[in-house]
Amino acid sequence: MCYIYYMKDIWNYLKKLEKPIVLYGMGNGADKIISVCEMYGIKISGVFSSDSFVRSKIFHGMPVTSYKTAKSSFPDMTVLLSFGTHLCDVIDNIKRIAGECELLAPDVPVYGEELFCAEYYEKRKSEFDAAYNILADEQSKKVFQNTVNYKLTGDVKYLFNCETDEDEAYSSFLKLSENETFLDLGAYRGDTVLSFCERAGKWNNIVAVEPDIKTFKKLVLATEKIYNIKCINAAAADECSKSIFNMNGSRGVAAKGAKVQIETVTVDSLNIKPTFIKMDIEGFEAAAISGAADTIKRYKPKMQIAAYHRSGDLVDIPKSVLSLHGEYKVYIRHNPCLPAWDINYFFV
Repeated sequence: MCYIYYMKDIWNYLKKLEKPIVLYGMGNGADKIISVCEMYGIKISGVFSSDSFVRSKIFHGMPVTSYKTAKSSFPDMTVLLSFGTHLCDVIDNIKRIAGECELLAPDVPVYGEELFCAEYYEKRKSEFDAAYNILADEQSKKVFQNTVNYKLTGDVKYLFNCETDEDEAYSSFLKLSENETFLDLGAYRGDTVLSFCERAGKWNNIVAVEPDIKTFKKLVLATEKIYNIKCINAAAADECSKSIFNMNGSRGVAAKGAKVQIETVTVDSLNIKPTFIKMDIEGFEAAAISGAADTIKRYKPKMQIAAYHRSGDLVDIPKSVLSLHGEYKVYIRHNPCLPAWDINYFFV
């Protein structure tokens, strides 16, 4: 049974709140939060940013101020964190602000339209219970519970309560040998390839798949001295075809605002026998799992799959994988990051 202890649903709480509500940060995350607030009839009174980003900017018709100015204008305000970060100094500053006023970090999906709210959770509660019950260790259950509680309340203490560093998974249950064939889906600029090489020491083969052409060039450059590596400029999907994506050289790609036609490949079409697959492909994980069905059924590779892009990832990803191979042990970990990003399932 998945015991969830949330005391308030963030959106209904904000709707009834009498204090001024002020955004911390600008960008896509803030846009999404404002959109949800408008849907609930929640008023935003202001916006502030780090001093270096202020520069007389206007965001959604509101002047962007510093935190000091916002605190002076709204001494008793509720702050909504509206951006993501894994930087220690930025997180320390967020903690400092949280010590001076109420700070919440609303959970809005990176991709997809489904909002993780109390109604959404209650509708899928039996699925959340099922996902919780298949987890292999107590830390996984702690991560799952705290992640759901965070998503429902926006209270960042739940995320701080369940984080571990990236090496913890590899030292406890994800053991790498010197004979791995590593498939990196969403290889970005090669950071995860380089991390794999450092942890494994030796390997058989590495296949790195990255769709963004500008990022792909940086991937090739960063990994040019690595032996037995093949870099593929494509997007992992559920079929081999061509799709239109919006490419901007960042970590994310999107089918919306289409600009570039890119080749899509399935894992099954690569004709390799991976022992370890990493997927972090901006909301296309479900499609990539489908395109890897034969590979998963035949070889049962270890897998690390991002579970923070869509509201349903916490239940949909393990359900999809276990439908293909039911003998996996399932773990979940949250690495230090705000909001609930850097959450990964591990299948071993």
